[in-house]
Amino acid sequence: MQPYVFPYIGYFQLINAVDTFVFYDDVNFIKKGFINRNTLLVDGEKYQFTIPCKSISQNKLILEIDLSFDEKSKSKLLKTIEQAYQKAPFFNVVFPLLEQFINNNASKTISDFAIESVKLIANYLNIKKKWIVSSINHYDTKEFKKEQRLIQIAKKEQTTIYINPIGGIDLYDKEDFDEKQLTLKFLRSEPSTYKQFTNEFVPYLSIIDVIMFNSIDKTKSLLNQYKLI
Repeated sequence: MQPYVFPYIGYFQLINAVDTFVFYDDVNFIKKGFINRNTLLVDGEKYQFTIPCKSISQNKLILEIDLSFDEKSKSKLLKTIEQAYQKAPFFNVVFPLLEQFINNNASKTISDFAIESVKLIANYLNIKKKWIVSSINHYDTKEFKKEQRLIQIAKKEQTTIYINPIGGIDLYDKEDFDEKQLTLKFLRSEPSTYKQFTNEFVPYLSIIDVIMFNSIDKTKSLLNQYKLI
């Protein structure tokens, strides 16, 4: 899966469902996607934040996109989070964690920053996985296209099951994986809600929203609300 910055709960459900999670960072950057941006709850409505980057281009790999996340930008994001969630039940636990991470993170690229944001939350939730970064592992799959790249990575990791988000159901054919002795499954999140403030529930926000309103145990129970098809 491409590294996303503080991704939504479905991303963590995918992490929860696997033994080994591969950050797919040597593929093209996606503009207007969730690699360098996500959404928070501000005044009861969805609010998008962006981690500033230099020379964004869909002709570059994710790992080639440098950050331009200066002190002013960090302060602005932290102020937004603080103002949005200071009355949330787990603010006093979660905000210092985010504050330390954002102020002290030494990442140079959006790939590294996004990966570290995912690991930060996983560590907070005490989720232990084998983490792999595709570019570091040098899978040498660039000559392959689409699902063939994924198949090659899965085979090199000596796995028999590959799990993809539900969005891939129109992209990948289970028969192509069967031919390589791989079982392809898709993760479909089940509808889940939790109390935010007094507003009508706003779904699919950053994991930041989830952990601001839910205990670690409750969040982990939400991570189990999915089906593999």
